[in-house]
Amino acid sequence: MSAQPGYSAPAVTVASTLPKRGVASAVLVVPVVDADGTPKVLGAPFLDTGAVRELQTALRKLGAKGSAEQTTRLHVSALPFASVLAVGLGAPRDEWPAEIIRRASGVAARSLNGVHTVVTALAELDPEAAVEGLILGAYQMHEFRSEKTAPKDPSLSAITALSTAEDAKADVARAVAIATAVATARDLVNTPPSHLHPDEFAKRAKLLGTLAGLTVEVLDEKALAKAGYGGIIGVGKGSANPPRLVRVTYRGGKGRKGARKVALVGKGITFDTGGISIKPAAAMHHMTSDMAGAAAVLATMVLAAAEGLPIDVIATVPMAENMPSATAQRPGDVLTQYGGTTVEVLNTDAEGRLILADAIVRACEDKPDYLIETSTLTGAQTIALGARIPGVMGSPEFRDRVAELSQQAGEDGWAMPLPDELKDDLKSTVADLANVSSQRYAGMLVAGVFLREFVAEGVQWVHIDIAGPAYNTGGPWGYTPKGGTGVPVRTLFAVLEDIAVNG
Repeated sequence: MSAQPGYSAPAVTVASTLPKRGVASAVLVVPVVDADGTPKVLGAPFLDTGAVRELQTALRKLGAKGSAEQTTRLHVSALPFASVLAVGLGAPRDEWPAEIIRRASGVAARSLNGVHTVVTALAELDPEAAVEGLILGAYQMHEFRSEKTAPKDPSLSAITALSTAEDAKADVARAVAIATAVATARDLVNTPPSHLHPDEFAKRAKLLGTLAGLTVEVLDEKALAKAGYGGIIGVGKGSANPPRLVRVTYRGGKGRKGARKVALVGKGITFDTGGISIKPAAAMHHMTSDMAGAAAVLATMVLAAAEGLPIDVIATVPMAENMPSATAQRPGDVLTQYGGTTVEVLNTDAEGRLILADAIVRACEDKPDYLIETSTLTGAQTIALGARIPGVMGSPEFRDRVAELSQQAGEDGWAMPLPDELKDDLKSTVADLANVSSQRYAGMLVAGVFLREFVAEGVQWVHIDIAGPAYNTGGPWGYTPKGGTGVPVRTLFAVLEDIAVNG
């Protein structure tokens, strides 16, 4: 399969009044709050009193209360739409957090599968969150379905955001850009490993970057071996699909005095069997998501370029497939990472940190002010923080800054420590480091401590472990589908924006 460009978002327009024509097949989405068990429609300034009265009466008869994320679809004769979808926001508030609007919009979109034209009054409460939630909630991927199972109805293709805010058009444009980047990352994560081996992943990265006006360099296995990328070569040597390293450069700070330089690094294991230290068969198919960090970094690079951030950003993305074979690295092997550090590979299933170590050292050669690395690195992340909360580790001040921005963006990153004493657990009898600890505890933190050894002095850095949040193995919720989630694209972009503004 040839490389494909990024996700195409629905067409979005902004209106300050309710459309009267051309909406006979459209669905109007309206917010409803729970006023002491009674549904109250937040229709102003778009719905007249007659429409509100008819809608509220119908909702009461249907038993709707306006509780959070409750949806009720009905026909309102006073409105020119095919139907109205009332979506609950819960108890009334003076101000609405963006995440509540985003999730309500996502629930609305998921309940309208097959509808391709939506007008949303949720945008009056928060234009950006409403549109972002609709696009992400409507996300679907059918590339690998035959005509027998592919949906016959088109997906959401047109959105009208109802808002009287002065900056509504700019907010909506930003929402479309961010949602497109998240969906692009989702597409990459959801592409099966049969169709996204390292070379194909590199081709797609190059196409995405080139279309965005970015400079892209791809190192093949020969170039990697010649340059001494021992971690990437070691992990990839068991596969018939050789590894790659992709470097993507955005120069938004060129000519700007004091412009910051940021390095992004993302783990790109296109499939992870565990290698010789093979994983259990149950749920191994979820390892198609082991390149989610790389997908997020690539999508964020395209987004940074599209939004014209006034900083320099350079992504270093290692890509490999971790397979068992006669040529695979063995437990007990010693490899030499890029930069010269030797590592005893005690467990071949702790491969992500090996390719990331190479990439981090290379990224630091660019002398960045900040380095942000993200990866589906440890199952221990889900033990510590569950399936939805990324663990954020690194330089204390920058770590806390990134975690706070992640929470504001709706991805809920949580700051975690890197205790110095854990380094003792990575001692090797034959090499500079071992790639795993002999202890069972603090696995997420131990991995962070390992990566810290490869970060150059003076670089503010964070490691974001997204082992659980990058891939939803359960049912959909809010604007999050089953499968690839696109986490942490919004966190990465929020941090880049913050650096662009505050340094």
